Amino acid sequence: MKTSVLKSQHRAIALLFAFCLAVAATLQTTNALATMAPATSKMFVSVVKKAKPAVVHIKVEKTTKARAGSPVPEEFFNNPFFEQFFGPYYRQQHPRQKEFKQRGQGSGFLISKDGLILTNNHVIEDADDIKVVLSDNREFEAKLVGTDPLSDVALVKIDGAENLPVLPLGDSDKLEVGEWVIAIGNPFGLSQTVTAGVVSAKGRSNVRINDYENFIQTDAAINPGNSGGPLINGQGEVVGINTALFSKTGGYMGIGFAIPINMAKSIEKQLQTEGKVTRGWLGVVIQDINEELAESFGLDDSKGILVSEVQKDSPADKAGLEQGDVILRLNGKTLKNVAELRNKVALISPDSKATLLVIRDGKEKKIKVTIGEQPSDFGRKGLPGTANILKDFGLGLQNLTPELAERFGYQKDAGVVISDVKPDSPAALEGLKPGYLIEEVNRTRVSNLKELRAALKKSSSTKRILLRIRAGDYSRYVVLSKK
Repeated sequence: MKTSVLKSQHRAIALLFAFCLAVAATLQTTNALATMAPATSKMFVSVVKKAKPAVVHIKVEKTTKARAGSPVPEEFFNNPFFEQFFGPYYRQQHPRQKEFKQRGQGSGFLISKDGLILTNNHVIEDADDIKVVLSDNREFEAKLVGTDPLSDVALVKIDGAENLPVLPLGDSDKLEVGEWVIAIGNPFGLSQTVTAGVVSAKGRSNVRINDYENFIQTDAAINPGNSGGPLINGQGEVVGINTALFSKTGGYMGIGFAIPINMAKSIEKQLQTEGKVTRGWLGVVIQDINEELAESFGLDDSKGILVSEVQKDSPADKAGLEQGDVILRLNGKTLKNVAELRNKVALISPDSKATLLVIRDGKEKKIKVTIGEQPSDFGRKGLPGTANILKDFGLGLQNLTPELAERFGYQKDAGVVISDVKPDSPAALEGLKPGYLIEEVNRTRVSNLKELRAALKKSSSTKRILLRIRAGDYSRYVVLSKK
């Protein structure tokens, strides 16, 4: 009996002791969090105080043409083909195109005391007038130094202000997932707005925002107007340029993207010295490797980038790179995917030497290559299988595959995809772009290239065609005339 009582007492004492330890640990954790919270808050306050003076508001004005009441170009109504159906007086019933001023806004940040400002290309693209408002509300006319649409980076400059506040540029390669970051900008015209969050991911590509993508993903709120503003780390250094939000509704959904500052640095230097960006070029068609491809090529895993084609007389061809090679490293650095290789090669200066580590026939091999200069028409040559039926009008065409239908949001067999638009061609002058869909040719419905050819053969004129074009949820008629 005594033994049983003693055991019960011991258990009670043990439970009490454990409870006391738990309470002590909880109090210790609570005290630690209570101590950390003000420190973290003060850190944010300190960083923002130093950064805000160097963040600017950018206002732009651009001239746009539109015809009231209709999205259809005026040229369509001047077409005799159109009058044939609606009579000769129809043309007079429609107002002519008018020019109007379109206003936009965004953000930017100062990187030099004499007024150099980094921002996004889409903030200032096609602007007739650029104004910069500083944090102290002083307003300056700005001039465009240079812009790079492929990466969405632009450099502008203001004159007349001296000893301006500057934001230090950090090292985005050292940024870690989970690290706190701060976004400053002017969303919805609300100046000097601050949001904070963590880095959700690095190296995001295939987002289909820019041609060259290596985005930092963050849950710090990035909204319209934040574009071009800085993404800042806990040390007050710029690690990215806020670019876009991912949203299916137009509202903030916790996913924002920023251009890594290391990419922007290289582009900024070229914009400042040359006013444009010259990119490196290998001359290969490449693809990521999945498990099936790895097995087919006798690889141990799916690491590396497969060379599916080598362009004749390209730098890769001259260096001895072959179809079927698997690229593992560039200049000693392991490559994750196609986007990373493409980005890294593009940032290498033409005529520079580079070393590729590849696997060929199961063996590793080093190949030294002299990087070439990216051709001016790179990326505008169209998709594989491009047809030149309408080349005289500046169009390259392709059948609508299930993959392309899903990519652009079209229904299967809905038309023919525009895969290439030649600059300064009749198609380009009418604003047609790769990805648009041709639904009709001369009032005849077409769902593939064969039907498009047949529709053209029925036409009485080879110098002018009427197309119905779809872009997203909207379609319009366009008349193309040969020069």
